[in-house]
Amino acid sequence: MSEEPRRKGLFRRKPKDPNKKPGRLAQMRQVYELSAKHNKATPWLLAAAILGCTLLGLLAGLLFGGAVFTTILGFMVGLLLGMFMLGRFAETAAFAQMDGQPGAFGAVLNTARRGYLMDEKPIAIDPKSRDLVFRSTGRAGVVLLSEGPKGRSAKLLAKEKKRHERILPTVPVHTFQGGNEDGQLKMKQVVPAVQKLPRKLNKNEVLAVRNRLAALGTQGTRPPIPKGIDPNKARPNHKAMRGR
Repeated sequence: MSEEPRRKGLFRRKPKDPNKKPGRLAQMRQVYELSAKHNKATPWLLAAAILGCTLLGLLAGLLFGGAVFTTILGFMVGLLLGMFMLGRFAETAAFAQMDGQPGAFGAVLNTARRGYLMDEKPIAIDPKSRDLVFRSTGRAGVVLLSEGPKGRSAKLLAKEKKRHERILPTVPVHTFQGGNEDGQLKMKQVVPAVQKLPRKLNKNEVLAVRNRLAALGTQGTRPPIPKGIDPNKARPNHKAMRGR
């Protein structure tokens, strides 16, 4: 057997693993493409941030000395500013993509960190209107977030609050309405509103509340899950509990 086929075999590309997560550069490229798709000015704004900071650094160096150092420093500051802006643009684009989809506010609530643990499956679903109520548990207590028209979802949210207060009489139960009507939280307002809540529980108490809520279950027969919510992915986010 000749050596040529063996050499080719050594350099044969391995098949890509579909379950392998993309690298940091691939993730950044995906974020950029998502942002540029919804905001055509993204590349120009990023370039302006980097170039503007670099020029400011150069100008400071020409005035006070050390132009090389200040120019490099300005460039690095521009990169950091560009990455921050890109994150904001991507967040806005993601919210625009999810807007109007069932379970969108639950997905946003699940991004809350700093010790919050969320039930990805809605804890209450109106079988007729398909209004939803999501729950997250953290240092502030229990957070209930409804999704649906203001007047209609308010009844379902109030019902769930009473039910939780009966089983957790000493634990704060906070309620929010998600939507685009007056008095409701828009997607970008959900996480800041939750993180502003005062902390009342420690980590052990949060876990105790979670165990107590496991016994609460749902009232009556669980209605069907609407499209857009995968019941196979209904598990608590343990990374969020550890603040990662």
